[in-house]
Amino acid sequence: MCGRDPQKTESGAAAPNHEGKTLKRGKKLTTALQQAGARRGASQRKQPAADRAAAGLLETVLASLADSKAENPVTIDIRGKSSLADYMVVASGRSQRHVAAAAEHLVQALKSGGIRPRVEGLPHCDWVLVDAGDIVVHIFRPEVREFYGLEKMWSATERPN
Repeated sequence: MCGRDPQKTESGAAAPNHEGKTLKRGKKLTTALQQAGARRGASQRKQPAADRAAAGLLETVLASLADSKAENPVTIDIRGKSSLADYMVVASGRSQRHVAAAAEHLVQALKSGGIRPRVEGLPHCDWVLVDAGDIVVHIFRPEVREFYGLEKMWSATERPN
C-alpha cells in the first residue's frame, strides 16, 4: 500500500470515493470532502424551518394545556441533550380524571393540526405521555410528578470535567 496511489485501483482505473462517485486523477480527496461538506451545509440551512415548526407545535401544546387548566406547565429545551425530541413539556392535573381530560384535549388539538400523536398511560391516568414527534408531553398527578422529578433530571446542567 505504501507506494500506491490511493485514488487508483490495481488496474489503473480511478477509484470510487465514499459517495460512489469516481475521483479523477489529480483531484484531491480534500476537495471532494469539501464539496460533500457544502452539500451537508445546504441541508443544515433548512433547520430553522424545522425549528419554526417545532415552535409552532409547542404553541399548540401549551395553548391546549392552558385551555385544559393543566397546572405548572414547564417547557424544557432538550435539543442538545437528546435526539428523541426538541422539547419536553411537563404539566400536572389535579386528579386522574383531570389528567385524562387534559391528555384527551391535547390529542384532539394535535389531530386537528395534522399530527398523529402516540399516547401512553391513559388507562391509569397517573402519568400520561403524549409523543407528538418534536415535542414529548408528560401530564402527571402532582404526587407522581414530584416522585419522578423529570424537570430536575432534564434541566440539570452538565458538570464540568
